[in-house]
Amino acid sequence: MFNLDKLTRENIQKLVPYSSARDEFSGEAKVFLDANENSLGSPLPKWYNRYPDPHQQQLKQVISTIKGIAAEHIFLGNGSDECIDLLFRCFCEPGKDNVVICPPTYGMYEVSANINDIEVRRAPLLDTFQLDLIHLENLVDADTKIIWLCSPNNPTGNSLNRQDVEAVLNNFNGIVVIDEAYVNFSRQKSFGQELPDYANLVVMQTFSKAWGLAGLRLGMAFASTAIINIMNKVKPPYNISQATQEIALQALENTGQVNDMIRELVDMREALAEVLAQAPGVETVYPSDANFLLVKIKEARKVYDFLLGKAIVVRDRSKVKLCEDCLRITVGTEKENTDLIEALQEWVETNVQEKVVEN
Repeated sequence: MFNLDKLTRENIQKLVPYSSARDEFSGEAKVFLDANENSLGSPLPKWYNRYPDPHQQQLKQVISTIKGIAAEHIFLGNGSDECIDLLFRCFCEPGKDNVVICPPTYGMYEVSANINDIEVRRAPLLDTFQLDLIHLENLVDADTKIIWLCSPNNPTGNSLNRQDVEAVLNNFNGIVVIDEAYVNFSRQKSFGQELPDYANLVVMQTFSKAWGLAGLRLGMAFASTAIINIMNKVKPPYNISQATQEIALQALENTGQVNDMIRELVDMREALAEVLAQAPGVETVYPSDANFLLVKIKEARKVYDFLLGKAIVVRDRSKVKLCEDCLRITVGTEKENTDLIEALQEWVETNVQEKVVEN
């Protein structure tokens, strides 16, 4: 039986959160003399001398309308990385509790666990990049607080089988986090709509990928009001800046443009996958539901270094288990994709010439 009180760290249950100046009144005000701000403004054309809304209420209302998820079920973080860190700090007792990850997967789950002194248990994906439910189940014990799932997964690009994820949700009494950073590029339905059915579910999404706002650092977590309230209790008072809130609101007015970009990127992903599959040296282009491709290629590290010499940066995943000899390649602009293909062709030609010289 899922019991959030038992999962929450005792010191967090007893925590009296910091009460910011903006928390201590409600309604509209004209004169702000409560927060020791610079009342004369700032040197910027746009004044940012006032602290932002600590609860991002206007932004959450707009996100609520777009996502179909009530505002009280939304947490906004300084990137998804803040959401990840807060979940560890809220629910995992350092030096005692453990979490389960399913590598290969997003590296920040393990990094954040190590920072918070939480044991990491690994249930590697199967060769199909799907969950190994038996291994995962065997790792869980009374001190397992969180299972981290990434779907579509990074770096493999595939979505996890929905039935497998539902099996984890139905059989684990801790928190299940589903990281959906790339879900906009997939045909898969978000688990955000399943929140009413699963008290232990946390869904993470981001403005960094489909929305094209990686430089803004804005992540979202959707969960029960009970979980959201605990995260709000622990977060810094003003974790989302005024500028970030304003820019995000502007972006949310242009969902049509974002949807057009998503369609274009998906089309370019399929075109790039087709061309790469025919490229010399490429052994496998794995199916992707994200805005990148995992590509198995001969001498992957040498190819990576060669591309770097051409000022083309991809991600070397060749030393990651199940991703041996693989590069992770983001779908770029048409010109960037063309530059990549031409550089790969040059790599092949250079290799052939070197082998002829050697012989």
